Amino acid sequence: MTLPLALAPALDEALRTGELGRFTDAVPRDRRDRVDVLQTVYDLHTAPLAVLGERARHQHHPAVSALKNRLEAEWLAELPDVPEEFADEPDVVTALRAMATVDRLPRTYHWLADEASWDELVRFLAMEGGPDAGFDDLVAACQVGLYGSAKLELAQNYWDEMGNGDLDRVHTVLHDRLVAAIGMPRLSRAELPLEALERTALGGLLATNRWLQPEMIGALGMIELQAGPRCRKVVQGLERLGAPAAAYPFYTEHAEVDPRHGKDWVEKAVVPLVAEHPSWQQRILRGAWWRLELSLRFFSAAEELLLREASHAA
Repeated sequence: MTLPLALAPALDEALRTGELGRFTDAVPRDRRDRVDVLQTVYDLHTAPLAVLGERARHQHHPAVSALKNRLEAEWLAELPDVPEEFADEPDVVTALRAMATVDRLPRTYHWLADEASWDELVRFLAMEGGPDAGFDDLVAACQVGLYGSAKLELAQNYWDEMGNGDLDRVHTVLHDRLVAAIGMPRLSRAELPLEALERTALGGLLATNRWLQPEMIGALGMIELQAGPRCRKVVQGLERLGAPAAAYPFYTEHAEVDPRHGKDWVEKAVVPLVAEHPSWQQRILRGAWWRLELSLRFFSAAEELLLREASHAA
């Protein structure tokens, strides 16, 4: 059935009351409503329990599971295939490194470094959410069931996210300080472009489907491979605009460590996994391409939105 209003808020309310039976065959109003529904479901798996409250008990309710599976099947069928130039490359390292050069520095980041006003820079960073929003939890989920070199590499990556045991250097803490330093608004999902929601929801898709672990390894690796140069451009923009000192550590840290993370992720996690499971190569490449494509769609949508807002303001 198709509900007359958006499905996502109705589902959220039903999670509070437990009246979920009618959602087994429910149909979202549109593409945005679909990703909102999936994000609502992914929250049941990944959001803090203190935030979810009693809604968390419905994580595996049959109606919720049926809705999740059906909407994810639709989305998976729409996600892009890996181009032949990468899919046909016999060496996974060469393929991933070549893939990572595709629009490694979108025009948006040159604009941030050289032209954006203070308000525009803050607005974009609020939409972007950092180069790896929620990365620590995603890495933690991704390492389940791995062993050997791959397990160690993901553990080291996670420990770096945790500031190597120093609370002041934990990446989420650094991001919170960035937010406070520049007065960054915490945008609700309703304020974000659809492409931003889908970019974030990819993490939920991969983290809540055990069978997509190879794709998740590829997607997280692509984040690490591409983040460094983009973060350097953000730092340049902050410097040009005279940002306060507390604004720099988050992006400076990523600019410095992500290139090493990307190299180690490929060599110490991807290579041994593909050596042991050759069929994973195409799946790892597929996950990497999904992340790359959804990111590029986001950058295009963010640029269009910022230009439209600037024109309206003028």
